[in-house]
Amino acid sequence: MRKVRVRFAPSPTGPLHIGGVRTALYNYLFAKKHGGDMLLRIEDTDSARFVAGAEEYIVESLNWLGITIDEGIGAKTEGRHAPYRQSERKTIYRKYVDQLLDKKLAYIAFDTPEELDAKRAEIANFQYDAKTRNLMTNSLTLSPVEVKTRVENGQQYVVRIKIDPNEEIKVQDLIRGEVVVNSSVLDDKVLFKSSDGLPTYHLANVVDDYLMEISHVIRGEEWLPSAPLHVLLYRYLGWTEVMPEFAHLPLLLKPDGNGKLSKRDGDRLGFPVFPINWKDPKTGETSSGYREAGYFPEAVVNFLSLLGWNSGTEQEIFSMQELIDSFSLDRVSKSGAKFDYEKGKWFNHKYLQSKDNVEIAPIFEKILKEKRISIELSKIEKVVSLVKERANFVNELWDQSNFFFVAPTQYDSKTIQKRWKSETPSQLTELIEVLAVIDDFSPEHTEEIVKEWITSKEYNLGGVMNAFRLSIVGEPKGPHMFDIIAVIGKEETIKRLKRAIETIQL
Repeated sequence: MRKVRVRFAPSPTGPLHIGGVRTALYNYLFAKKHGGDMLLRIEDTDSARFVAGAEEYIVESLNWLGITIDEGIGAKTEGRHAPYRQSERKTIYRKYVDQLLDKKLAYIAFDTPEELDAKRAEIANFQYDAKTRNLMTNSLTLSPVEVKTRVENGQQYVVRIKIDPNEEIKVQDLIRGEVVVNSSVLDDKVLFKSSDGLPTYHLANVVDDYLMEISHVIRGEEWLPSAPLHVLLYRYLGWTEVMPEFAHLPLLLKPDGNGKLSKRDGDRLGFPVFPINWKDPKTGETSSGYREAGYFPEAVVNFLSLLGWNSGTEQEIFSMQELIDSFSLDRVSKSGAKFDYEKGKWFNHKYLQSKDNVEIAPIFEKILKEKRISIELSKIEKVVSLVKERANFVNELWDQSNFFFVAPTQYDSKTIQKRWKSETPSQLTELIEVLAVIDDFSPEHTEEIVKEWITSKEYNLGGVMNAFRLSIVGEPKGPHMFDIIAVIGKEETIKRLKRAIETIQL
């Protein structure tokens, strides 16, 4: 049985879109499910669109997400099919270009951009194909001597595939079933450009997949229109027996479902569409990423995995291994998946709750240090345990817990009006005396003593406790009061009570 080998083959033309991340993830899950290999190949034949730093960005993004590359760019050992950048494979492709020319399955075309534009203006819906190729300047209309002379004189040319009309081309797709396209709708695509000596995506893609023994091509549905051309190339090159199986993934759609998700949607609605921050080397503009927005990589992976695939169960939280075990292409949807970024926050919240406080505390410690707050890690762990239920991200913990580290300097006016009575200062003064003699300041012990005192004095429990919270926190929020004062300690608790009594005036 043929070994499963998949590839993720992005172009280094900018940051890796979250849709591309999902494609990489599905390739990875499929490969690991079947004990196969995941390759990373850089398709940089379009030299005009190359962006410095994009390749490194792709590798860093996949590493952050835990999508391990077995072979190719970013792998521990590159692999036996090196090089894995198409621009470094230039000499490999020429052999296959010549093979197609020799078999008369491709031809040389000398048409200039100006000539092509003129023909488009002359012929409505012009495409370079069986109907129009004999009107153009190419090796089908010129003599062999003329062609040879032009090439030897350095005239720039392209090599085009020669597609016969009125043939049904069948693409077997693992997600969509059989797709049938009539060859008459296809144009004679450019396969090679003499200007830079590089093939176009179509030829390089097929040649590399063949040489790298790719068993399955799993890519976005935007490549489905190219699939018939690729099937033809496999046939023309004599590789039909080893042609990979195709699977074209559904698009990631805008949150409202109308059209493909774009960077502008993220900017407009305030969520990232890239895995990590990207700084454009030309404009200096920074686009936000999920990593810097505070997402856990496991949450992003879990979230993305369910945009277009489902396990057939009610389960929503999956570890990477559970995803690998459950994944199958027959449960990938044919229709596009709406990008529900609020659901993404929900996933991060779930992962935040499930993580050990020991793991979260050092991350939160960095935020505290930025605020010039230095405190022992064990105390941070305790705070995290008390407030993380209320947060989606680690960076939200500060808003939920700042009162643990900084005493309030002002008090919520609405709470004062509602909760601070004429008898409150004297009650809180008594409370100070009660707290001052407690040695065991554990939440359970302190709560028992304070509530016994309130009962014995026949004070209103809510009245005392709401004023107590206002004094310690500054507003009506936060976890259980006795948990709070156990963390800040007796001395700080009494200090804050005294300040509130002195400061708050009716």
